[in-house]
Amino acid sequence: MPRDVEVPLTGGNVSVGVVRVGGTVRKPATAATPAVEAFLGHLAAAGFTGAPRTLGRDERGRHVLEYVPGVMADTLPPMTPAELRRLGAMIRGLHDAAAGFTPPPGARWEVVIPPDREELVCHHDLAPWNLVRDGERWVFIDFDGAGPGSRLWDLGYAAHGFVPLRPGGDPAHDAARLRALADGYRLDAHQRAALPELTAEHVRGMHRLLVDGARRGRRPWARLHAQGHAAYWAAAADYAAAHRGRFTAALLA
Repeated sequence: MPRDVEVPLTGGNVSVGVVRVGGTVRKPATAATPAVEAFLGHLAAAGFTGAPRTLGRDERGRHVLEYVPGVMADTLPPMTPAELRRLGAMIRGLHDAAAGFTPPPGARWEVVIPPDREELVCHHDLAPWNLVRDGERWVFIDFDGAGPGSRLWDLGYAAHGFVPLRPGGDPAHDAARLRALADGYRLDAHQRAALPELTAEHVRGMHRLLVDGARRGRRPWARLHAQGHAAYWAAAADYAAAHRGRFTAALLA
């Protein structure tokens, strides 16, 4: 690919105007971009390789990031238990690296679902559509919505997408897969007891976001609501909440 040719990148529900130029990705800057740049720079300095490197701004003021080749996880079969354990360890590595980050003065973030609490900067959208697998390297992309949150809030959302915890699932099967993710993260007993409830609450928060977006006419949430996404998230939250007891038992067994 010629170095100066812009190729639009598609597949996301929120980001627009994202293009690939050679070995880089260019994204329109937002009020949160300076904080995101600082966070990504910190992760790289801490030795975490599961995030794209931030490369400054281009002549149009766009955020320039490393382009990560590979296959998006949402196009692959569900992860095996061993892969879920690896994923849990990867998320633990992200959070451990983030724990040493001090946001720059006046940092602004674009966290769209209020977290249960704020203990460190989290990704907030750890999902198959944001995980690139390139051989041995796995990379989470799209840190635009990063911001303060908690370990379990972030991990619970990942559980929804990667276990996955979806309407009509088999609770026994899903409980074992959730255990694999938690084992990889090395959750302690207190965290294991709290994870199922926070998972259901984070998924419910996504439903609330879409409903509120539709009521206020806020994009892209109103569009996603019109496409039927809110009904899915409501059903997914119901499923996660209905089987909290079984999930907790499996995590603590």
